[in-house]
Amino acid sequence: MISTQNSGRMSFFKETSQGLLINIYVQPRASRNKIVGLHNGALKISIQAAPVDDAANRMCIEFLSKSLCMPRSAFDIVNGHTSRTKRVLLRCPQASPDGHTQIDNRKDILDRLISLAGVDSC
Repeated sequence: MISTQNSGRMSFFKETSQGLLINIYVQPRASRNKIVGLHNGALKISIQAAPVDDAANRMCIEFLSKSLCMPRSAFDIVNGHTSRTKRVLLRCPQASPDGHTQIDNRKDILDRLISLAGVDSC
């Protein structure tokens, strides 16, 4: 399991058996899509789309997908559909069908997120 005990800096995610549960704070109507950093225990993401007709949610998932080089189908907003604060599940199971662990894959994903957010990992 990946440690989340780093003075609360990395408390924006939680490992589950299904994948990584990421707390996200979305700032709609931004000038460009980008990961800003951390905001109240969530990864803050600026999104160009307005929060109308699910456009900001779709753009958030698309942006995360492109940023992490993962398919959009790997992401699912599990709660916060109509809120700026969301919980997004990134599906990456702990073990593959052949029994090999996916911890390295999860660590790579988290390292990429932390790098994009400009957060110290220690």
